[in-house]
Amino acid sequence: MENKNIIIVLVAVVAVLAIAVGLFATGMLNGDNSAPTTTTDFKTDFMEGTFVGNVTLKDDNLTFMRSYMDNDNHIEYNISTVDDSDALMDIYYIQGVMNPEHRTINGNDWNIYFAQAVPGNDTQNANNTMRIIICQSQAEKQGYLIYAIIDSKSKVNGTNIYGEAYTDYIEPLLESVTLKESSNVPKIYEEFGLTESEFNQQMDLIKEYKAGNLDALEGTG
Repeated sequence: MENKNIIIVLVAVVAVLAIAVGLFATGMLNGDNSAPTTTTDFKTDFMEGTFVGNVTLKDDNLTFMRSYMDNDNHIEYNISTVDDSDALMDIYYIQGVMNPEHRTINGNDWNIYFAQAVPGNDTQNANNTMRIIICQSQAEKQGYLIYAIIDSKSKVNGTNIYGEAYTDYIEPLLESVTLKESSNVPKIYEEFGLTESEFNQQMDLIKEYKAGNLDALEGTG
């Protein structure tokens, strides 16, 4: 009986070793297959770099915004520039987009936000939840934004800085990016259909809200 148990143990050990050898041979333990190897270059007047994956141009109707699509991984990328991206993130703050991770990559300072949304605000259907990663960098004369919208059908984990959406897709993208100063950059207040004075009034209220005056935005809707 003892010999039989030893044989069973040895068979189990041999099986584990065989699996381990197979994993090493295929690269599954040393990270060879942990990330996609296909890349796609992109270039605009305000930014250029390289996406990880087979990414195609989806929309280039606007000069200062481009949309790209990775159909294999169900990730849409929107890149844009505006004169004051910090103000835009202050607006997102009151919608719950806050507490960014801070990274300096390739000489650029990035704020990286993780959020989620559902199409059409259908909060009853959690299965349709999309993960969104927003990368924002403000230079002296203009700001830059990269949105990665990860569809609910995607198998890519986009919940935080340790998920593969960031480590395998976003971080390599940021490492490749060159930010370019461009002319006639859109004014943030124009994007909201406001005059500069009207926009500044709204931003003053948002600053009060962020400072702790939670009543500052009452009656502004």
